[in-house]
Amino acid sequence: MKTISNTIKVRAVFLFAVMFATTTIFAQEEDAKEKKLSVSGSIDAYYQTNLSASDTEAQSFGSSFANELGFAMGMANVVAAYEGEKTGMVADVTFGPRGDDATGGFNLNQLYAYLNVSESTTLTLGRFNTFLGYEVISPVGNFNYSTSYLFSSGPFSHVGLKADFALSEDVSLMLATMNVTDVNNNLTGNYSLGAQLGISGQYLNLYYDNGEALGFEIDYTGGFDLTDSFFLGINAAYADNDGEGFYGAALYPQVGVSDDFTLGLRGEYFSTMSDIDPEASVFAATITGSYTVENLTIKPELRLDTWSDDTPYLDGDGMASDNLSSFLIAAIYSF
Repeated sequence: MKTISNTIKVRAVFLFAVMFATTTIFAQEEDAKEKKLSVSGSIDAYYQTNLSASDTEAQSFGSSFANELGFAMGMANVVAAYEGEKTGMVADVTFGPRGDDATGGFNLNQLYAYLNVSESTTLTLGRFNTFLGYEVISPVGNFNYSTSYLFSSGPFSHVGLKADFALSEDVSLMLATMNVTDVNNNLTGNYSLGAQLGISGQYLNLYYDNGEALGFEIDYTGGFDLTDSFFLGINAAYADNDGEGFYGAALYPQVGVSDDFTLGLRGEYFSTMSDIDPEASVFAATITGSYTVENLTIKPELRLDTWSDDTPYLDGDGMASDNLSSFLIAAIYSF
């Protein structure tokens, strides 16, 4: 009887161990489903030469990024995102000239944590890219490799707290309180307010501070799929800071030539405002091709900027000129 009793005990212990191991593995699998870690990123580099002027004059357009001549670097970008059931975080690290210009040398494009308060409400605290404008810092998110004057003149990133509300399937609302634009360390005690209303892929964006930085900006971004292969993007903005500011509009028509190649145009009108200096305006036309092979995108680009002021550039003979044209080819690899 004792031997039988011991055998029963051994079997019971073994069965309990199997049940415990199975439960633990199942719990770990369920936990893994709820918490997801992902790593993504990109690198980009380019070659650029001026067509209407000598490269030795080191002239460039007045917009941000892609402003070096010859062979040049863009940036390396690594994004780590951790997603839990109700919480998560994003750490977006950059290295290189494009990242330095966008982050002020902090090497942190974005760094924030978020809480899903409900299925329709999310709170985000930290540094996040701006909600204004059609374009973004990473070249992966833009069709054109060079950037517009509207994007270059507005905010790049914000540090603060924002709340996103999904009001319906097609309507969203974002409200934010932040440091003034592109300021990581608030030493003045001044803050800014932001808002975004989205309706079926069209967005109205608002930014306001008390004149500490940008002042007030209202911005519209959106786009329409006119056919299966033709898309039209739109951006318009107006910014005023006690008489100083800018306004303009840009159209982004893009046509899919094949499964691997898309051709697009950015036509932009941009004007500065000033109570002291006369207004200066520019019309910039940029034609970009986008050819994709696996994770690599090759982008040849022609750009021509023409200013109302007839002296911002020098032509090939060293004479004052109101325009500058260039050709570049960029390579962007994303993972």
